[in-house]
Amino acid sequence: MSAASSGRNYLRIATEEAYAPAEMLRLYRKLIDEKGTDDPGFLSQWAYFLGEGQINQALPRRFTDIGEGRIRDMDATGIDRQIISLTSPGVQIFDAATGTSLATSFNDELAAAIAKHPDRFSGLAAIAPQNPKAAAKELERGVTKLGLKGAIINSTTHGEYLDDPKFYDILAAAEVLDVPIYLHPATAPARMIGPMLEKGLQGAFFGFAIETSIHLMRMIVSGVFDRFPKLQVVAGHGGEGLPYWLCRMDLFQRNYRVNQRYAHISALKRKISDYIKENIPVTSSGMAWAPVIMFMQEVVGMDRVMYAMDYPYQFDIAEVKVTDDMPISDADKKKFYQTNAERIFKI
Repeated sequence: MSAASSGRNYLRIATEEAYAPAEMLRLYRKLIDEKGTDDPGFLSQWAYFLGEGQINQALPRRFTDIGEGRIRDMDATGIDRQIISLTSPGVQIFDAATGTSLATSFNDELAAAIAKHPDRFSGLAAIAPQNPKAAAKELERGVTKLGLKGAIINSTTHGEYLDDPKFYDILAAAEVLDVPIYLHPATAPARMIGPMLEKGLQGAFFGFAIETSIHLMRMIVSGVFDRFPKLQVVAGHGGEGLPYWLCRMDLFQRNYRVNQRYAHISALKRKISDYIKENIPVTSSGMAWAPVIMFMQEVVGMDRVMYAMDYPYQFDIAEVKVTDDMPISDADKKKFYQTNAERIFKI
């Protein structure tokens, strides 16, 4: 139901909504069947998603549909606009040349779909950090030529984190273009995934938040946001747990400065909580739970929390009602659903 037909005074913009071109799913299937990667997280995750389990039978269809079928699902849940991005791990699982080429073609495909439904879809550019200079150029092309609203980076790329200076071209491009990077989870790299795999904890169940929060914290304590102070890196799934830790992280940052431990942390220009509040907007993707959302709004700021459904992984009318029923003002509800996303993604 649209805002106009429901009497709502706000649009519902869902900010972390996934798609996957049929070609990418074919290549994923090939990697699995031919053992073309030794990434244990990828193999576990995508053998499951492309398998025969009942819960995943509709996923391939919903992944590839960036047209009428997706719009019907949006209408069924009252979503006015989706910000669509390539599902994890996107093109980052491939070698640099393949990933770079696929990012270009997938961005063209996404932009064409958006052009057919500009009032319902916006999108984020896929990039291949395996080739940082080419990734920065593709981000620029996606924003300036295709009208995309930022970049999706599915966390680590072949085990490497964005705090590595080799990726600064990408971060600099995002800052100059004044567009956000959405840091979406991926399964943890091989050096940390072992204990998760042993107990089935590696994916969205728990491991995603661990993996991505570590990535964000590495960026903070490495001084990335001192070097790029205007950079915005969006974190989904309740900020991957970071809002909960603000007080404790500030406490230990002070302790380390007093005790002269970890010089790189002592050299930061701001409190860790300030970086999270000022450089890391957060979304509710996959976390349709009022206590969590309202806690984020309290500690991170009402202007820094956005709505997301996490479609098609989560697609439930009841979850929209949960967020609709939050005991906050209509003005704050409009920020959550609409105007924060419009400002941050420049819609």
